[in-house]
Amino acid sequence: MERVKILTINKEKTLVLAQFGILLGIALVAPLIGQQAITGIIVNAILFISTALLGIEAGILIGLIPSVISLSAGLLPAALAPMIPFIILGNAILVVVFGYFKEKNYWLGMFSASFLKFFFLFNASSIVINLVLKKEVAGQVALMMSWPQLFTALSGGLIVYFILKQCKKIN
Repeated sequence: MERVKILTINKEKTLVLAQFGILLGIALVAPLIGQQAITGIIVNAILFISTALLGIEAGILIGLIPSVISLSAGLLPAALAPMIPFIILGNAILVVVFGYFKEKNYWLGMFSASFLKFFFLFNASSIVINLVLKKEVAGQVALMMSWPQLFTALSGGLIVYFILKQCKKIN
């Protein structure tokens, strides 16, 4: 006789799955906007809120998507393709650092995560620029991986603070 497994679906599992699906959907669509400032703020906000609501694992999974979508849709300049693994790692750094500190102090977690992501991407881009990229695109890559990364991460974290405050998920 075969063993039959029964999957029980309860309200909590359904809510978590729905939240994950919605946040993943936004992360899939955000790169299609095409403007770095807006896309970056949305993606970072999704990383912060998914980590706050669903945990570090969900935040990391969602963080894998946006850069790959941008490149495959032709929205990310091909010159930035060597940066994709570093962008994904930068997203993971943001998620892990924020996930660690968020319960202790939201602001400490948000600022630390944003700064460390920026610091990592800025330094990684410096290495990639010198090793891989042609000089004519180096300036564009250096600019995209510098202060805009810090601005979009901080902006996304600030937006999420007010969303979580409204939903009474933080004090």
